[in-house]
Amino acid sequence: MLIKSTQLSPLALGILLSLPAFSVMAGTVTTDGADIVIKTKGGLEVATTDKAFSFKIGGRLQADYAMFDDYYTRNGNAADAAYFRRAYLELGGTAYKDWKYQVNYDLSRNTGNDSAGYFDEASVTYTGFSPLNIKLGRFYTDFGLEKATSSKWTTALERNLSYDLAEWTNDNSGMGVQASSVLADSVFLSGSVFSENNNDTDGDSVKRYNARGVFAPLNQPGNVLHVGLQYAYRDLSGSAVDTRIRSRMGMRGVDTNGGNSAGANGNRALFGGSAATADLWEDDAVWGVEGAWALNAFSIQGEYLSRTLKADQASSDIDAKGYYVQMAYTLTGEPRLYKLDGAKFDTIKPVNKQIGAWEVFYRFDSITVEDDNVISNSATRQVGDAAGKAHTLGVNWYANDVVKVSANYVKSSTDKVSNSVGDDSGDGVVMRLQYAF
Repeated sequence: MLIKSTQLSPLALGILLSLPAFSVMAGTVTTDGADIVIKTKGGLEVATTDKAFSFKIGGRLQADYAMFDDYYTRNGNAADAAYFRRAYLELGGTAYKDWKYQVNYDLSRNTGNDSAGYFDEASVTYTGFSPLNIKLGRFYTDFGLEKATSSKWTTALERNLSYDLAEWTNDNSGMGVQASSVLADSVFLSGSVFSENNNDTDGDSVKRYNARGVFAPLNQPGNVLHVGLQYAYRDLSGSAVDTRIRSRMGMRGVDTNGGNSAGANGNRALFGGSAATADLWEDDAVWGVEGAWALNAFSIQGEYLSRTLKADQASSDIDAKGYYVQMAYTLTGEPRLYKLDGAKFDTIKPVNKQIGAWEVFYRFDSITVEDDNVISNSATRQVGDAAGKAHTLGVNWYANDVVKVSANYVKSSTDKVSNSVGDDSGDGVVMRLQYAF
C-alpha cells in the first residue's frame, strides 16, 4: 500500500522507518493495514486513512521580555526579565480509534520536579463511550473559560488575576480522572477528581473535586454565546497545605521559572493565607461563573470567582473574590475560533497571508482578599481587606498560522498591600514571540 504524500521530510521519513508495522524494500514503503497520510502543516502528523491510528509531533515556544517598576519590585526601582514562558514538546495521537494520548514536556523548566511543571501533561483519554470521554493521568483540571483556552491562544499574555486567588482549582499538580461530554450541540459538561501532591497526617492524599457546565447555544466562529458555572472543593482536615494567595499582578517576570526574572527584587506580594501548616484549615471551596459573546471580529468575555477557606485551628475564615472583563477586536476582520468540546476559544486564522491578523484588546481585573487572621501591620501587608486592580492594554499579531507576536501594557494598583518601600502601584510592559506548531 502506498503512502499518500507528495513530500517527505527527512524527519518524517525517519519516523516512518522506525515504526514496526512498516517494511522497506527497494525504496518502497508499505504497510500491513490502511494507507497512511502524512501532514506537515502545523507540526508533523502521521495517520492511517481509517483514522484508527495517528501520531503527531507539535510544540510551542514562548520567549518573553518584560520591563516593570514601582510596586513590581521590592525597592521600587525599574527591573527587567527575559525568560521562556513555555517551551513544550508535544506528542499525541490515537490508538485503536478509541484511545487518545497526550504527553507535553516542558523544556523551559529545568529543576525536574512536578511543582516546576516538568510534565505539563501526560494523559490517556478513552472515547469509546461517546459522547462521554474519560481522561486519566496528569492534566489541568477544568475550571474557567480562560484556563480552558490554550496558552497559545489566550488574548492577554497572562491569564486573569482571579485565578491567583485559588490556583489549585485549575492546577495539574497530581493525578486524576475526568469525565466530559458534549450534548445537544450546545452543552459541555465536565467533572473530575484529582489526587493532589499533598497528604493529611495519615498519609491520605488531598482530593480535589471539580465540576463545570457550559451552555453555548451559539458556538460558531464569529457567532458565540457562552455562559457557564464551575465549582471546586477539597477537604483539608489534618493536612498541611500551602494556602498563600500571592498575585504577580499580571507581570510574570517578577517571579518565574525558565530564565531570568527580577530575582530577589521581584515583588510577588502576599494578599492572604498561610504557608503549609497542619490543621489550620477545614476545607476549601470555590465557585465561579463565566460568560462570553462574540460577533464577527468583536468579542467580550468575563469571569467571576469566589473562594471560602474555612478555618479549623486558624482564627478566621478567608474569603476571596475576583472578576475580570475583557473586550477584543480584530482589526483585519477575522473572528476568533471557538470549540464546544472543552467550551473554549481558540486561535485567530489570518485571511491575508501577507499582513496576517491584527487584534487589539483591553482587560480590567479586580481581586479582594478578606483575611482577618492578619491582626498587625507589616512592611508589606496592612490590616484590612487586601485588594488589587489591573488595566491591561494589548495587541496581538498573528503573522501566520504558527507565529504570534504580542505586546501588553499593564497598570496595576493595590490596597493594604505594597512593596517594602510603600509603593502600591506599578507599570509594566511585556512582549512575546511565540512559535507554535
